[in-house]
Amino acid sequence: MRARRRRKAIHRRIGTARACLRQLLPSFALLLMALGLTSPARAKDEPIRLQVVGGLGGVTQFTRLEQPFWEREIPERTGGRVVATIIPNDSGGLRGQEMLQLMRLGVVPFGTGLLSVVSAEEPELNAVDLAILNPDMATLKKTVAAFRAHLVNILRDRWDIELLAIYAYPAQVLFCRSAFRGLDDIAGRRVRTSSVAQSDLMKALGAIPVVVPFADVVDAVRQGVVDCAITGTLSGYEIGLGDVTTHVHSMAISWGISFFGANLTAWQALPQDVRAPIRDGLADLEGRIWQQAESDTARGLDCNTGASVCGRPQAHRLVVVPQSEADAARRLSLLSGTVLPRWIERCGSACVDAWNAYLAKLHTTTAKAE
Repeated sequence: MRARRRRKAIHRRIGTARACLRQLLPSFALLLMALGLTSPARAKDEPIRLQVVGGLGGVTQFTRLEQPFWEREIPERTGGRVVATIIPNDSGGLRGQEMLQLMRLGVVPFGTGLLSVVSAEEPELNAVDLAILNPDMATLKKTVAAFRAHLVNILRDRWDIELLAIYAYPAQVLFCRSAFRGLDDIAGRRVRTSSVAQSDLMKALGAIPVVVPFADVVDAVRQGVVDCAITGTLSGYEIGLGDVTTHVHSMAISWGISFFGANLTAWQALPQDVRAPIRDGLADLEGRIWQQAESDTARGLDCNTGASVCGRPQAHRLVVVPQSEADAARRLSLLSGTVLPRWIERCGSACVDAWNAYLAKLHTTTAKAE
């Protein structure tokens, strides 16, 4: 019943957004013409101009990988036939929650969506990055590989989006301002979370979830608003979280998986001999982003513990709390007893079928309908 009410509410919001966007379609058509995707009058030797919405701005994935790829590599890979510019998806007034709709309507012909964010409209998409589903990178890779074909079909069949790449951010882990021994030792503590799934997990552990914007995390810990915070290993170091905490858990709570795709019409409008080098290039970019995510996860822990000198002075070295056998057992219990059932409440019977078809065997956990 709760899932049906949620779906009705989502469809109402989608209908409202669609009505507003349709009023702007003439302007968007002009935009597509400017991008070289709809205008038959484009001069033969004039390059195709693409406007791309990338990932989160200011982080390594965007500044060192995505931006150079589109602005330098793509012109080279296509022999100058394609010229691209890219903006982060957290700038320019774009709302990440609306990315699926914006891409389906062609407002964003080429864009990136964070699965935990766009899952507000399509909960099934977040199956690969549920809280504590993937405690390490090796497990995450297996999960994404097992579910990838289904992600392709969901995006193409329901949203008219061609999936071109899947990206991963570094692991999000638990930092605390005082010592803890593992997952069962944070009951009663106030914990900064950034998603519904993370909040559900903290409640199941007896902690008190507090939603705090990333920019305010350090102050929230310093002022005692929260006792712990879930965020990236490296980003936590870069913002100075290690100055106000003492311990960090090594187990990933989540990863921040995102997809890169294209509006199906915009993609098919490109010549085949242009699509091929773009797709090949994105496969290469995806590999580099995953390598960077794995490297940054380890580097973040090394920076926070003083194992590596990483540029900024740190008040003290954090203690890494390793994943214990008790944590591993607790994780499986939370997955089957809390995380999976809460996701199914938000998603419905389709997610039960999808989980059992693609992920149940890998994670030795069967989903059940409400």
